Amino acid sequence: MDNISINRVPLQPSIRQSLTSNQVTAPKQSFLQHLHEATVKTELKVSKHANQRLAERNIHISDAEWQLVSEKVSEARSKGVNDSLVLMDQAALIVSAKNATVITAMDRKEAKNQLFTNIDGTIVLY
Repeated sequence: MDNISINRVPLQPSIRQSLTSNQVTAPKQSFLQHLHEATVKTELKVSKHANQRLAERNIHISDAEWQLVSEKVSEARSKGVNDSLVLMDQAALIVSAKNATVITAMDRKEAKNQLFTNIDGTIVLY
Protein backbone atom coordinates (compact mmCIF):
# COMPACT_ATOMS: atom_id res chain seq x y z
CA MET A 1 0.00 0.00 0.00
CA ASP A 2 1.18 3.44 -0.87
CA ASN A 3 1.82 5.93 1.83
CA ILE A 4 -0.41 8.90 1.41
CA SER A 5 0.49 12.03 3.21
CA ILE A 6 -2.05 14.69 3.86
CA ASN A 7 -0.83 18.21 4.33
CA ARG A 8 -3.15 20.76 5.77
CA VAL A 9 -3.22 24.15 4.11
CA PRO A 10 -3.77 26.82 6.70
CA LEU A 11 -6.77 29.03 6.16
CA GLN A 12 -6.07 32.64 5.40
CA PRO A 13 -6.48 34.74 8.49
CA SER A 14 -9.66 36.73 8.48
CA ILE A 15 -9.21 40.45 8.11
CA ARG A 16 -10.60 42.36 11.02
CA GLN A 17 -10.74 46.08 11.46
CA SER A 18 -9.36 47.13 14.76
CA LEU A 19 -11.67 49.24 16.85
CA THR A 20 -10.45 52.51 18.20
CA SER A 21 -10.83 53.23 21.87
CA ASN A 22 -13.57 55.77 21.05
CA GLN A 23 -15.60 53.13 19.24
CA VAL A 24 -15.28 50.73 22.12
CA THR A 25 -15.96 53.07 25.02
CA ALA A 26 -18.15 55.84 23.57
CA PRO A 27 -21.79 55.32 24.47
CA LYS A 28 -24.36 56.00 21.79
CA GLN A 29 -26.03 59.37 22.02
CA SER A 30 -29.71 59.45 22.63
CA PHE A 31 -32.16 61.21 20.34
CA LEU A 32 -32.63 63.93 22.95
CA GLN A 33 -28.91 64.62 23.03
CA HIS A 34 -28.82 64.93 19.24
CA LEU A 35 -31.87 67.20 19.33
CA HIS A 36 -30.29 69.40 21.97
CA GLU A 37 -27.05 69.70 19.98
CA ALA A 38 -28.99 70.58 16.82
CA THR A 39 -31.03 73.29 18.52
CA VAL A 40 -28.38 74.77 20.77
CA LYS A 41 -27.62 78.38 19.90
CA THR A 42 -24.51 78.84 17.84
CA GLU A 43 -22.57 82.05 17.65
CA LEU A 44 -23.17 84.06 14.50
CA LYS A 45 -20.21 84.22 12.12
CA VAL A 46 -19.56 87.11 9.74
CA SER A 47 -18.22 86.21 6.30
CA LYS A 48 -15.20 87.96 4.84
CA HIS A 49 -17.48 89.62 2.26
CA ALA A 50 -19.88 90.88 4.95
CA ASN A 51 -16.95 92.19 7.02
CA GLN A 52 -15.73 94.15 4.01
CA ARG A 53 -19.21 95.58 3.41
CA LEU A 54 -19.60 96.60 7.05
CA ALA A 55 -16.25 98.40 6.92
CA GLU A 56 -16.83 100.00 3.49
CA ARG A 57 -20.26 101.27 4.46
CA ASN A 58 -19.17 102.41 7.93
CA ILE A 59 -21.79 100.25 9.65
CA HIS A 60 -21.21 99.72 13.37
CA ILE A 61 -23.22 97.09 15.23
CA SER A 62 -22.80 96.81 19.00
CA ASP A 63 -22.13 93.54 20.80
CA ALA A 64 -25.63 93.67 22.31
CA GLU A 65 -27.15 94.08 18.84
CA TRP A 66 -25.06 91.18 17.47
CA GLN A 67 -26.28 89.05 20.38
CA LEU A 68 -29.90 89.90 19.57
CA VAL A 69 -29.38 89.15 15.86
CA SER A 70 -27.74 85.83 16.77
CA GLU A 71 -30.65 84.85 19.05
CA LYS A 72 -33.26 85.77 16.44
CA VAL A 73 -31.41 83.92 13.67
CA SER A 74 -31.24 80.85 15.92
CA GLU A 75 -34.97 81.15 16.56
CA ALA A 76 -35.63 81.50 12.82
CA ARG A 77 -33.53 78.38 12.12
CA SER A 78 -35.55 76.41 14.66
CA LYS A 79 -38.67 77.39 12.68
CA GLY A 80 -37.21 76.12 9.40
CA VAL A 81 -35.77 79.34 7.96
CA ASN A 82 -32.63 78.86 5.87
CA ASP A 83 -31.82 82.35 4.58
CA SER A 84 -33.16 85.52 6.15
CA LEU A 85 -33.18 89.27 5.77
CA VAL A 86 -32.44 91.02 9.06
CA LEU A 87 -33.63 94.64 9.16
CA MET A 88 -32.06 96.81 11.84
CA ASP A 89 -32.12 100.56 12.50
CA GLN A 90 -28.82 101.16 10.73
CA ALA A 91 -28.36 98.07 8.52
CA ALA A 92 -29.90 95.30 6.48
CA LEU A 93 -28.16 91.94 6.71
CA ILE A 94 -28.59 88.81 4.63
CA VAL A 95 -27.96 85.89 6.97
CA SER A 96 -27.74 82.18 6.33
CA ALA A 97 -29.67 80.85 9.32
CA LYS A 98 -28.73 77.34 8.28
CA ASN A 99 -24.99 78.12 8.60
CA ALA A 100 -25.34 80.93 11.19
CA THR A 101 -23.35 83.23 8.91
CA VAL A 102 -23.86 86.84 7.85
CA ILE A 103 -23.49 86.79 4.06
CA THR A 104 -23.65 90.51 3.27
CA ALA A 105 -24.58 93.84 4.81
CA MET A 106 -25.78 97.23 3.62
CA ASP A 107 -26.94 100.40 5.28
CA ARG A 108 -30.67 101.12 5.45
CA LYS A 109 -30.52 103.90 2.84
CA GLU A 110 -28.94 101.53 0.34
CA ALA A 111 -31.44 98.80 1.21
CA LYS A 112 -34.44 101.09 0.73
CA ASN A 113 -35.01 100.40 -2.98
CA GLN A 114 -33.54 96.91 -3.15
CA LEU A 115 -35.27 93.68 -4.09
CA PHE A 116 -34.22 90.77 -1.90
CA THR A 117 -34.53 87.30 -3.40
CA ASN A 118 -33.75 83.77 -2.23
CA ILE A 119 -34.74 84.47 1.36
CA ASP A 120 -37.39 82.55 3.24
CA GLY A 121 -37.68 84.66 6.36
CA THR A 122 -37.39 88.23 7.59
CA ILE A 123 -36.34 89.42 11.03
CA VAL A 124 -37.25 93.01 11.89
CA LEU A 125 -35.31 94.57 14.78
CA TYR A 126 -36.04 98.21 15.67
